[in-house]
Amino acid sequence: MHSKSYIVNTGIITAIGNNATVCLQSLQKGESGISYPSILKTHWQDTFPVGEVKMSNAELAAFTGIHEQLPRTALLSAIAVQEAWAPYRHEVGNLRVGFFSANTVGGMDLTEAVYDAVKNGVVKEHHAQLKYHECGAVTEAVRRHFQLDGFCTTLSTACSSSANSIMMAAQMIEQDLLDVAIAGGADALSRFTLNGFNTLMILDKQPCRPFDQERQGLNLGEGAGYVLLMNERAMKQYQVTPICTVSGYANANDAYHQTASSPEGIGNKLAMSHALHKSGLQPQQIDYINLHGTGTANNDSSEGKAIEVLFDGQIPAASSTKAFTGHTLGAAAGVEAVFSTWAIREGIIFPNLRWQHAMEDISWQPVTSLRTQQPVRHVLSNSFGFGGNCSTLIFSKT
Repeated sequence: MHSKSYIVNTGIITAIGNNATVCLQSLQKGESGISYPSILKTHWQDTFPVGEVKMSNAELAAFTGIHEQLPRTALLSAIAVQEAWAPYRHEVGNLRVGFFSANTVGGMDLTEAVYDAVKNGVVKEHHAQLKYHECGAVTEAVRRHFQLDGFCTTLSTACSSSANSIMMAAQMIEQDLLDVAIAGGADALSRFTLNGFNTLMILDKQPCRPFDQERQGLNLGEGAGYVLLMNERAMKQYQVTPICTVSGYANANDAYHQTASSPEGIGNKLAMSHALHKSGLQPQQIDYINLHGTGTANNDSSEGKAIEVLFDGQIPAASSTKAFTGHTLGAAAGVEAVFSTWAIREGIIFPNLRWQHAMEDISWQPVTSLRTQQPVRHVLSNSFGFGGNCSTLIFSKT
């Protein structure tokens, strides 16, 4: 038995807003969340702007009533999950509910806070911080808080992590293994991550400019984004109307480099073409592409070339929303899945902020101003991670 996977609700927190309403308003107003960090304490405080959620861990915990000391990634996750799941969590009945959550940072922020003490042999006193270090512990903490006792898994495939969590959730609903799934991901900023990306020399010292010829790199961000998926049985029980379906998805690997896409975007093209095949759509039926669009020289070039070949010069409206939120790593595809559902529901196409100069190696340019009252039926969203892990999701109006 094959069932469609329908998206009925979303939950989100990013640098442009602490919930869906505020994030959408920021997108519509063209208000970016990129600024120098104030919560994250780092040597690069005044050097690299980031997309930071301007709330302390205590303030984040207060949002959900969490009293235990949890990593920032778990707190961000809990806020977004609560927004997506709270209206439905108390009337589950016999429905089979799954939780698919992605992250790459785990409890790094708590580990960093006690690193020096642990390095000097003081371990027992800091067990409460260290026990959340790995990625699965973050998912487990959120699962426990919301008493999600069904299928639960953690995905960590770099920047495509959340796309793969949504993909897996959709597959399990389609195969009648679940009725309901909460799927997406979260990631918090950490000193380790910022230092690592700085070592790769791909951080911009100014707010990033995806798909601009003069782009200098990415801005790291933090946040969480989840979609609530249901089959027809669950929607009937809850008496809800879907926003859209997850109509297509694919994962590919170009096996080119640890931290770079192949110059011609082999994995990118494979992911997009296979997702289109799964959806049954032709390239010309896509109304909007939410670009991976990090602002790095390699990523934007390879993605741009792959799109040019696949869409054969007939490029649909396309933009990167990372200029609003920063690159939220493991959360990126979840955040951008939420944005994609809004594009369909609201009939809008988001602007690619700060774009000025056309790239010399591709023949098309992103959308640079908000478009409203658009007949958006099908959205393709790209997420390409380190290790060549390339994922594409397609969302379609019901």
